[in-house]
Amino acid sequence: MTTKERYSQVLEWFIQNAPDAKSELNFSNNFELLVAVMLSAQCTDKRVNMVTPALFKQYPDAKSMAQTSVTEILDLISSISYPNSKAQHLHDMAVMLEKEFQGVVPNTPEELQRLPGVGRKTANVMMAVAFDQPAMPVDTHVFRVSNRIGLTNNGKTPLDVERVLVKHIPTDLLSKAHHWLLLHGRYTCTARAPKCDQCGISEFCKFHKSSK
Repeated sequence: MTTKERYSQVLEWFIQNAPDAKSELNFSNNFELLVAVMLSAQCTDKRVNMVTPALFKQYPDAKSMAQTSVTEILDLISSISYPNSKAQHLHDMAVMLEKEFQGVVPNTPEELQRLPGVGRKTANVMMAVAFDQPAMPVDTHVFRVSNRIGLTNNGKTPLDVERVLVKHIPTDLLSKAHHWLLLHGRYTCTARAPKCDQCGISEFCKFHKSSK
């Protein structure tokens, strides 16, 4: 199977079977999404969703979060992974949002990555989810699934994988494909003991064919 054929088959399967794939983070505006994505680094969406209701009630916008202390933010996110650094990043991000962007989340990757605690993946999530722009955020699930099923050929870094995916996936499907690969990795193509017997794309999968 050629790379082009594999992409075509995999994307078509997801189009037919997961047309409504979307983020599992709970949010109601761009500021809340940015906070949730920052908290989700190396942490489950389920855990983030348990923490954010109280956090958003206390700090519904950049102004209120910028005016509080790091310690007060930390108290509300203590069950999240790496809470100390994330509390600092959230506070500093909110301060910059207020100071340089009038409290409005910027809508370009370059400006987003100027914010403390916001790297390429988080910026790409914001572009894809908040601003409906073609982007391919590569987290651990997307990275693993892409390499495992053969969409990428042993990409060494998230950026390597992102570049290959962007090259082969049609622009209008790019952001949706991020959710397809992420959710497939979260629930089916898991890091340990992937559920190949329950996988709808196993016949197009390089790993599955090589493991037979």
